[in-house]
Amino acid sequence: MLDPRRLRVLREVATRGSFSAAAEALAFTQSAVSQQVAALEREAGTRLVERGVRPVRLTDAGRALLAHAEAVLAHLEAAQQELGEIAGLRRGRLRLAGFPTAVGTLVPRAVARFHQRHPEVGLTVLDDHGQGLIPRLARWELDLAIIYEHPALPEPDVELERTQLLEDPFDLVVPDGHPLAGRSSVALEELADQTWIGGAPGSAYGAIVLHCCRAAGFDPRIAFGSDDYNAVQAFVAVGLGVTVLPQLALLFVRPGLRRVRLTTPPVRQITAARLAASHRSVATASMLSILKETAEDSNVRTVG
Repeated sequence: MLDPRRLRVLREVATRGSFSAAAEALAFTQSAVSQQVAALEREAGTRLVERGVRPVRLTDAGRALLAHAEAVLAHLEAAQQELGEIAGLRRGRLRLAGFPTAVGTLVPRAVARFHQRHPEVGLTVLDDHGQGLIPRLARWELDLAIIYEHPALPEPDVELERTQLLEDPFDLVVPDGHPLAGRSSVALEELADQTWIGGAPGSAYGAIVLHCCRAAGFDPRIAFGSDDYNAVQAFVAVGLGVTVLPQLALLFVRPGLRRVRLTTPPVRQITAARLAASHRSVATASMLSILKETAEDSNVRTVG
């Protein structure tokens, strides 16, 4: 049986890159860290750490064990959290992450409300691109993640519990003076001959753009591919092309741009997701409620 305390030591060594840095983080001596890693290697029956290199690297066996260790330690931490809540001994902890547009719009107001209602809860907030959020949930690094979904995107390979927050339709964005700028609405089919900005190949945004354009009967001619919505707006504003952007990314619009409604817009679903197997803490339940409130107050189309 592998000792979870030694797994924690291995994680620190891998994260910090040296025995001495791991010792400092754990308030151990360097000798104690070395002894714990050696004992774990005896338990595992193989070498886990490449010694004599800087920074310290894990062997293939060490990397494989660390992947499992992250889940084991997260399970134990979740169990401690749940037991602490039952016993009334813990003030609570919540680890929230979202994709950049959500973190720049919905999340600040939600966090402010959460702090007002639960000042005793330790809250951490991270941002990551959509492709990184699901793996973080799967590794038990997060309690909640704000994600978006669309038919063009693959289904997550882990079981999630989702709380729907928003439907986020896309609008056409064109520069001032563009022939379409004065229209009340535009069909995607009318954009087949336009030069397009945004939607890097292989990205989630790029997949949605390609999906909606192909559904309208054409492949977009993309002059500048980027997933940075601010950069996309900047290129459109100086007249280099047109784009479609989700309304959540258009709460703050650069000068020199016009938004035009699409007759049949692509729509991404914004949800708050948690690992189905994880503990739904009091803090998690409260944040889910607050996120729904915040979504309803936004200027984007809400669900329900």
